[in-house]
Amino acid sequence: MKLHLLNRASLQNSSFTVTQNSFSHFLKVWHYHPELELVYIVKSTGTRFIGDGIEKFEEGELVLLGKNLPHMWLNDEVYFDEDASLTAEAIAVHFKEDFLGEEFLKAIEMKPISQLIKRARQGIKFVNIDNSVLTKIKDLLNMDPFHKIIGLLEVLHLLATHEEYQLLSSPGFLNSFNKTDNKSLDEIYEYIFKNFNQPIGSKDVAEIAKMNPSAFSRFFKRVHRKTFTRYLNEIRIGYACKLLIENRDNITPVCYESGFNNISNFNRHFKSIMGMSPSEYVKLHTQKQD
Repeated sequence: MKLHLLNRASLQNSSFTVTQNSFSHFLKVWHYHPELELVYIVKSTGTRFIGDGIEKFEEGELVLLGKNLPHMWLNDEVYFDEDASLTAEAIAVHFKEDFLGEEFLKAIEMKPISQLIKRARQGIKFVNIDNSVLTKIKDLLNMDPFHKIIGLLEVLHLLATHEEYQLLSSPGFLNSFNKTDNKSLDEIYEYIFKNFNQPIGSKDVAEIAKMNPSAFSRFFKRVHRKTFTRYLNEIRIGYACKLLIENRDNITPVCYESGFNNISNFNRHFKSIMGMSPSEYVKLHTQKQD
């Protein structure tokens, strides 16, 4: 399965682009780019692939993707029929993190937007978004350059303060994580991502954090709203998804390479986290084959 780097650079020498696309179907290419992407699906349905996340999409969906996050919107098969009269329509905003300068997002007033951009590394679907936000996105298409910048900042601020959202890919897919100002957490994350496919447990990580196991478990659950074991398994399954995408016919080796010690345990955790078995995941992902 080939992953494409797309050039989303502006042809108008502007700091970001706003485009409205209407085709018989969306671009059938599994791709990534250094720009963030805000996508409003105006028309059409299908399957959305964001990192290792696979879900159905519908009209009215609003998604924000972080830089270099692989993605594709694959329309339902009916959209590829020669006689189909359906259209796939979306409004897309592409911008780089530093589109207003490297220091802009470091301003204290921009902290909510800066945090939004960090969350977008996993992809964000906004739930129960107000129609007024979607209208503001549409309005960007017809604004002059100055008011377009103001309008985009307003949209990003509204999204940053919107509390209902869903992260679309697992933390382990790109083997990356959000750095924090907490030194203990940085050391914990560094240890986990270096050793997640080895036999490690909460006691091992507690030692790195210089905490007793019980205190560490309470601390970790308070920060992440999930147990350490669940978090570690999500990292492992995310990595397993990446391996399965690259090598579809070898589920058993992927089990051990991603840190699980037996196939039944791997299958159980995979289904719990991904909502499907590894073989079902592989079958669904073959839709992205060119």
